[in-house]
Amino acid sequence: MTTQQQTAIVDDVITARHSVRAFLDKPVDTQTIKDILTVASRAPSGTNTQPWKVYVVTGDTRAQLIDNIFAAKQAIAADPSLADKFQETFPYYPTEWISPFIDRRRENGWGLYGLLGIQKGDKEKMAAQHDRNFKLFDAPVGLFFTVNKVMGIGSKMDIAMMIQNVMIAAKARGLDTCPQAAFNHFHPVVLETIGAGDDEELVCTVALGYADESDIVNTFITPRVPVDEFAVFLD
Repeated sequence: MTTQQQTAIVDDVITARHSVRAFLDKPVDTQTIKDILTVASRAPSGTNTQPWKVYVVTGDTRAQLIDNIFAAKQAIAADPSLADKFQETFPYYPTEWISPFIDRRRENGWGLYGLLGIQKGDKEKMAAQHDRNFKLFDAPVGLFFTVNKVMGIGSKMDIAMMIQNVMIAAKARGLDTCPQAAFNHFHPVVLETIGAGDDEELVCTVALGYADESDIVNTFITPRVPVDEFAVFLD
């Protein structure tokens, strides 16, 4: 295979990846998941610490986790003061938004909602769509990435590179993914359900499975700004 052919294959897989929000009820072979994680573990990490730990959640454990999450949400609805127990262990988003980031966020949100026919102010439909996060968008597999609490912020960068490898390796095998931060708010529920240690912190969740190509939500592809808007070339 020529370098040009290799380049085309890699580029095609990377550009074909996008966040899928509707999956088929079709199981994923365990060996395929192991193959994906094996390839993904070649991600770089500071001084080769390889700080990632991955919980592959399927079947009864997946169902139990979803039930536990919604039980927690119902408890918060009944007693809003309980929300203090379910906070992110690290801030994923800024406390104060500025342009152009807030503009891109709004474009993303209203682009998705518009496609689904959700109008501004329709809180019930918005909440229902948001809740699909906690069902893994019906994906049969949930990958929960944790890191030991003693590790620094650089380890989250390492895990992020490993997660990207997972998504690309999955796409190359005909699978799709959706990286999710929504579960981070409910990390106490997640970590207890999956049996994680007290020394672990939830970093990210990835829904994994076969995309439902008939669902309109999967036609939503987010735009990217051109290179000249974010890259500075210095001679």
